[in-house]
Amino acid sequence: MKDGIKDKTIVVWFSCGAASAVAAKKTIELYGSEYNIRVVNNPVKEEHEDNQRFLKDVEKWLGIEIEVCVNPKFPDASCETVWDKRKYMSGVYGAPCTLELKKNARKYWEANNKHDFLVLGFTSEEEKRAKRFKQTERTNLLTPLIDLELSKKDCFDIIMDAGLELPEIYKLGYPNANCIGCVKSASVTYWNHVRVQHPDVFKKRAEMSREVGCRLIKYRGERIFLDELDPNAKGRNMKNLQFECGIFCEEKP
Repeated sequence: MKDGIKDKTIVVWFSCGAASAVAAKKTIELYGSEYNIRVVNNPVKEEHEDNQRFLKDVEKWLGIEIEVCVNPKFPDASCETVWDKRKYMSGVYGAPCTLELKKNARKYWEANNKHDFLVLGFTSEEEKRAKRFKQTERTNLLTPLIDLELSKKDCFDIIMDAGLELPEIYKLGYPNANCIGCVKSASVTYWNHVRVQHPDVFKKRAEMSREVGCRLIKYRGERIFLDELDPNAKGRNMKNLQFECGIFCEEKP
């Protein structure tokens, strides 16, 4: 650093979840004196509207502006637009919404903004995922939550201790601050939860999955359509599911 000018930049990718919020805070505390810290969000239309309220609250907590970046090929940042254009929702090739609205949006930003390191909300439980990301995506990944041994629960506690209100999506019983009706989940429990909490979303996902021929549910060893799911069917507890939709959500646990 020369004459007070910071010539290196760390970008923190904020997904409107508790972990990425704390990752941003810890990055500022650990590196803010020596690096420019930029926090960037990829908004997605299908996320709960309260995510944007949380973003504004986190912005004040961090003391820096949270920037927004979308893939210019999908300016409405809508999963439904991606699914309709690609005629594919989710399966063995992943989810195209992740590719277009998260991964390619990130690549677009990176191609147009100088940065030296990046930070994602990998918690202490996700050390293997972080290592995989370093091996397959970026070697310049910083992992402040793992380095500080902070779990996802720790991140929730830090957010609440700071007086911030968690996103509404968590209060509705969802495991992550993802889109409502995340097509990366094949869980019976998850989709029946969506059916109860957001029946309109469940109906839309069921209709579109029929249109594109996508069997989103894995039930009793078979893939079925959403509209074939027994409303009383149950699977494993949602708290154990991992399909966090951040820039790393293509990384499988």
